[in-house]
This record gives sequence, structure tokens and C-alpha cells, in this order.
Amino acid sequence: MVTADRTLADVSESELLREIFPFFASSAVLSVGPGDDAAVLRTGPVTVATTDSMVRGRDWLDEWSTAGDVATKLLTQNLADIAAMGATSTAILVSLLAEPTTSLAWAVEFARVLGERASAAAVVVAGGDLSSAPPGVLMVSVTALGDLGGRQPVLRSGARPGHAVAVNGTLGRSAAGLALLQGGADPQAAADGIHRSCLAHHLRPGAPLTAGPEAARAGASSMIDLSDGLLRDGHRIAEASGVRLSLSPTGLLDDHAALVPVVGDAAWDCVLAGGEEHSLLATFPDDVPDGWRTIGLVEAGEGVTLDGAVQQPRGWDHFRA
Repeated sequence: MVTADRTLADVSESELLREIFPFFASSAVLSVGPGDDAAVLRTGPVTVATTDSMVRGRDWLDEWSTAGDVATKLLTQNLADIAAMGATSTAILVSLLAEPTTSLAWAVEFARVLGERASAAAVVVAGGDLSSAPPGVLMVSVTALGDLGGRQPVLRSGARPGHAVAVNGTLGRSAAGLALLQGGADPQAAADGIHRSCLAHHLRPGAPLTAGPEAARAGASSMIDLSDGLLRDGHRIAEASGVRLSLSPTGLLDDHAALVPVVGDAAWDCVLAGGEEHSLLATFPDDVPDGWRTIGLVEAGEGVTLDGAVQQPRGWDHFRA
């Protein structure tokens, strides 16, 4: 039984698993689920795989992020990576490394929201790992698997001069939400739509998951999850493809205008360099599909420009931020 004062040290591993397993729905893709040494999955001839981790104090702060927030963000960043390859997520493996004094309620809430969000995305939780950690350490990790549906993966290296540069989703809202939190904003007290939207996008981001496979079917030549910022991730496509991404400020004006009431003069920085947005950036040789908006053009050259001006790869960097 979960009570507010119980910690992980108060329960055995088996007891903890009995608390969290009910939150993880089964699926036809899962032959053998949690409970054995390994899961057994029915996957296609080609499997896409990715993994991401989050560390307390580095990737979230308990002062403003709940266990459910952490679960949502961790799942989103993994599923967005699968979508950016043009694939559909099918299953995840989840790991929890926690100091024994971690609240049992935190672990159970993390599992509940993770299971709920995974089910909503038609993704099965196939298993994972539990481990104790030194004092102060709390880390969670997800490995996600996906199916290409018989298509080739969309890589970062396929952009060619003349292709359109397009984005699906918002830009800068997570960064604006982080700025609000750092300024002392209360997520529960945010009144107007854009402030609340930015806070929500940072704490519990979503991603246009179906847009990835749709872009692949429409002939996307390259694609990436915008996890580290438009400029930094744009540079990754440019470098992998040996081209230049020429961005137009006209295609970004609406994103900028939406954030001015929230962060003022920092709006452009949020749009261009804000991380954890988890929108998709892609290039298309032909027509840009519905739901995508053109923000530039692929040209011969290197790097990224905005209105002709060379842009440095600003954005999130795990070891320099």
C-alpha cells in the first residue's frame, strides 16, 4: 500500500513491481512482458531503437517537476526520436535508478503516468530495470523501439539543394516555459493561454508523433527531432547532408510574436535556440505535406543562415550548458 511517508527502502523490489506493473498495458506486439529476465517482442524485419535518460538536478528540479512531469518528458523525447526516423513507436523499456530514501509515491506516480501516456501513444511498456543509487541520485531512462512499416529510415543526411526546409509543431515554447519557472512562476497559477501553454510545454511536452511517418510517406529527404534547438539541430542536418540550411525569418514570425508577451526580448533566442521542444524539422524535395510549414530552403554550402546571416549552432549542449 502506498502512503506518503513510505520510501523505496520500505519495500522489496517485488513489492515495488507489484505496485507499478498494473499501470503497464499489454499489447499484441508483446509475447512475454515484464516479469521474466527479458521481454519477447513481435517486431518487424527492421527495428528502430533509441534511448534517453534524465537525471534529477540536471534534467529536472523537484521544485517544479512532479513524477508525472518527468515521466511525460522522458517518454516524449524518446518517441519523438523514433518519429524523426519516419517510424512508429511500438514498445519501451524503462529503468529507475534511485536512492533508497526516494518516496515510494514518487516511483508509483512515475509509473502510472508513464503507463498512461504510453498507452495513449499505442506503445507497450515491455519491461526494464530497477537499481539503487548513491545518496541524492535519482535517474530514469527509457529505451524505445519502433517500426518503419517497410519504409527506409529518414536520415539526417538526405537534404539536397533546392529542397524545402519545414517544421511541424511549435518553436521556443519549452524554453519560454523554463524561463518562466526560473523566474518563479507557479504552473498552477498561470492565467492566460500562452503563459500556461509555455509552462505546460516545458513540464509535459508533446510531439507530433504521427507526422514523422507521414513525412516519410511524403518523401522527406531528411528529418530530426528538435530536442536541442532549431539552430543546433539544423546544423546537424546541414553537416550530415553537406549543405546549408537557409532559414527565412518570415516563416518564424508567428513563433516569435507568440512568445514576446511571455519573455519579451528573449523571444528570438527561444525560437532559435530553445531546446526540449520536440517538434520535427525536415526537408522535402517536393510539396510540403499538410501540417508542415516552410521556414527555409536547402542551398549549396554549409551551416545555417537566417536572412542571409551565418548562425552559430546555439542551443542545448549536455556538457557545456
